[in-house]
Amino acid sequence: MEQKKDHPKNSPIKRREFFKLCGSVVAGGTILAVADGMARKVEGTEASLFWQIDPNVCTQCGRCETHCVLPVSAVKCIHANKVCGYCDLCGGYYRTNVKELNTAAENMMCPTGAILRKFVEDPYFEYTIDEDLCNGCGKCVKGCSSFGNGSLYLQIKQDLCLNCNECQISTVCASGAITRVTYATAYKLKG
Repeated sequence: MEQKKDHPKNSPIKRREFFKLCGSVVAGGTILAVADGMARKVEGTEASLFWQIDPNVCTQCGRCETHCVLPVSAVKCIHANKVCGYCDLCGGYYRTNVKELNTAAENMMCPTGAILRKFVEDPYFEYTIDEDLCNGCGKCVKGCSSFGNGSLYLQIKQDLCLNCNECQISTVCASGAITRVTYATAYKLKG
């Protein structure tokens, strides 16, 4: 009797491979499976899971910048405006022990120039983050937390994240700050 070769389309798929092929893995047994460009819902409750950084647990180790599978990390600095003191001497903007408060590169905390500063009134400044320039290194977050009220924090931007089933950053996160959460609890904000 001649044995039939399994065609790749008809061969059984392993569980891990199945989850990698899925459009998104969701809690409560609901899976949105994508096959041949068609999406279908598998029975269960609907609550998508997302990778998220808990800002209260994050230690700004720098691994978010270097371990994301994307060329530029999906982790970005977020500014909690309600918590910010709008300080002239911002610990997230300036390096420590600067000789002059000017915007020379050697005085800046951010290596990519992603933090923008706009004068409001003496002595207050408004700080915004240019997400296109931010690489998720966390240097500004560490500086803000050390010398300020901690209005800067890191978060995974869902519009950039591939939502990998096995997030590379979460596997190397020493503090365990990166976890999967449901859509209803996504984006823990600071302040």
